[in-house]
Amino acid sequence: MERMKNLASQKPVVIFSKSSCCMCYTVETLFSDLGVNVTVYELDKDPKGREMEVVLAQLIGRKVPAVFIGGDLIGATDEVMTLHLGGKLVPLLKAAGALWV
Repeated sequence: MERMKNLASQKPVVIFSKSSCCMCYTVETLFSDLGVNVTVYELDKDPKGREMEVVLAQLIGRKVPAVFIGGDLIGATDEVMTLHLGGKLVPLLKAAGALWV
């Protein structure tokens, strides 16, 4: 958990992902379309990825995607989309320094 917190706090938007996950791709595409430069850690390509997946499953009920904004865990796809559709994602991204619009 400590390693994930450290990685998540280094950039405004961090996504723990898997290269074969369609929901991960969807979330990454949303941020890209918004003009956000995200840092993606693909757990299936990380030697400690399995350990991180276990922690994420305990925290959010699923392994990936796990989205951190401003170092805070936002959640998975459902939480990100709920924020976006509710008009709360962009202000959160601005507050984290990920958007300057």
